[in-house]
Amino acid sequence: MQAVLRERRPDPAAWAAVVEAACGPPEDRWRARDALMQARFALAPHADRLARRLGSGRLRVGSEAQSNVQMLALALAGTGDVRAMPALRNLSGADWFLIDARPLAALPTADLLPLVRAELRHTRMSTSDLLRLLADLGAAAAPALPEVIPHLEAGCAYGAARVLGRIGPPAAAAAGRLAVFASGAARPEGPYGPTAACPWHGVRMAAWAHWRITGDDALLRQACAADLAAGRGSRVLPYLADLGPAAAGHADAVRALTGPPGAWTRVAAAHAWWRITGDPEPAVPVLLAGVDPDFDGHPADVTPSAVRHLGAIGPAAAAAVPVLVRLLEREERVREPWERKRILVDDDFTRALAEALTRITGTVPDATPPAVLPWITGTGPAPVSDPGIFAAPPPRGLFGWRDEH
Repeated sequence: MQAVLRERRPDPAAWAAVVEAACGPPEDRWRARDALMQARFALAPHADRLARRLGSGRLRVGSEAQSNVQMLALALAGTGDVRAMPALRNLSGADWFLIDARPLAALPTADLLPLVRAELRHTRMSTSDLLRLLADLGAAAAPALPEVIPHLEAGCAYGAARVLGRIGPPAAAAAGRLAVFASGAARPEGPYGPTAACPWHGVRMAAWAHWRITGDDALLRQACAADLAAGRGSRVLPYLADLGPAAAGHADAVRALTGPPGAWTRVAAAHAWWRITGDPEPAVPVLLAGVDPDFDGHPADVTPSAVRHLGAIGPAAAAAVPVLVRLLEREERVREPWERKRILVDDDFTRALAEALTRITGTVPDATPPAVLPWITGTGPAPVSDPGIFAAPPPRGLFGWRDEH
């Protein structure tokens, strides 16, 4: 079990052992749980085995039985297999605890959207995670507008505004309310309440969403100019980057922010400079300096962001290739402190490395881990033959002993 948690390229037999434990007796399942629910495409060769064990996903009485269904359903969903849907719908009808929503992103949009919409009708611990899923879908998330817009008035207003901005013009019904929040005339509910004295932290996000929906960038430009004038330029760099050449009037202020202390500010400023001017020459050295060759997964480290920005620049960032290859070739996963997220964090980081190298060099790097390749190439690994899935299963299972599942 420790092999798949610690090694970036574990022996396939290690994943086979994890799957066998998950499909085995209750005393073995708990050992597999942490690895299984974050494995995603690493389990694609074993999807038939997991689907057969999951069955219809009917929930039984008892927290252990429900927990087992959740483990198998999220594992199967992480491979993009729609056979997880009946169980996920059953779990949605119950009060289930979603450890991390990222595995659901592999599901086809047509299957994912109804599930997320049903979950968003309730306020759960997973609401902000689910809003991030919708934001990644962009305009394809438009059918979820009836569920997203009410969250604009609640504690997840920031995440809801981001989704609405990613959806764009189809979210026109929310433009008026976003304009009110962007101007500071009102603020949504939240931990400080609608009458709090301090400004809402999502003012810039609301202005950005309003621009993406309406095409009118006046509120966003006003918010960015006010922050730059007040010495708070680091807050608006991502929005200036998204404005691109339309923010050319602020290019000098952005360039100045590539030098001060604060790695996050320097990296964001370098990216914004490139997006505004198209000039990679000043940006690449700053971004390269933001990449720690010994990055070990600490969430406060700017390395993953710098890697993505270098990849966006493409061939002009060729100077970054050696350090990116070194990071990708590592055998040990990054040491995310919580084991329930270590595989997720490492796979996301190696995906960013592989995508950046592919854009810079024009070829998929040989060191790309098999579990990450489907994101880069669009093709999944070949399935492992499981004789137990056929109509007349043999008396012995995949691993040589009686298979009762």
